[in-house]
Amino acid sequence: MKTSTKIFSRRKLTRTFLISALISPLIFAGLLPANGSKTGYRYWGYFQAPPNSNSWVMAMTGPTSSVTDGSVEGWIHTFSNEIISAAQPKPLPNFAKLCKKVKPVADKKRVGLIVDFGTSAIRPKYESLPRRVRTCILIEPNANGAEILAAATKIRASASGFICGINGYPAKECSAEIKTPRTLLKNLKK
Repeated sequence: MKTSTKIFSRRKLTRTFLISALISPLIFAGLLPANGSKTGYRYWGYFQAPPNSNSWVMAMTGPTSSVTDGSVEGWIHTFSNEIISAAQPKPLPNFAKLCKKVKPVADKKRVGLIVDFGTSAIRPKYESLPRRVRTCILIEPNANGAEILAAATKIRASASGFICGINGYPAKECSAEIKTPRTLLKNLKK
């Protein structure tokens, strides 16, 4: 699959994330083939926390919708198949903590952002897990999730618009089908 690293225009970001939003729920729901529980997909999962919330909600609409001031956006490199659900970002959303040093500005909004690079159980071979991104974005009031992510990270997307990498991780693959890691299966039995 060809991938490219680009700075995206608002229109291209919107199209990119719209396609991702349409494909991601199919993977989450196990509607794309994953050969039973023997394999699954590792990919970038997208979560949100509305203002005053301290829990994540899987974003089923994708990051092309406007995001409310005071909310937190979450991304995680995760794995799922028919029996294993996508993991949520490990740090809980905490807007007050993320944005405590960023003062409100007229005609801008503040949104917390967490990018969790997942666990070593699913990391691609020969790659290292980057440090989590925990930041506050001060951005235009109509900015959507895609623009918030792009304001703090480098995005690599496939030609079809699926998010393949954030800040160079993973380096080459894009929503790869892999064998289900034993560690994840062991966690199910506990």
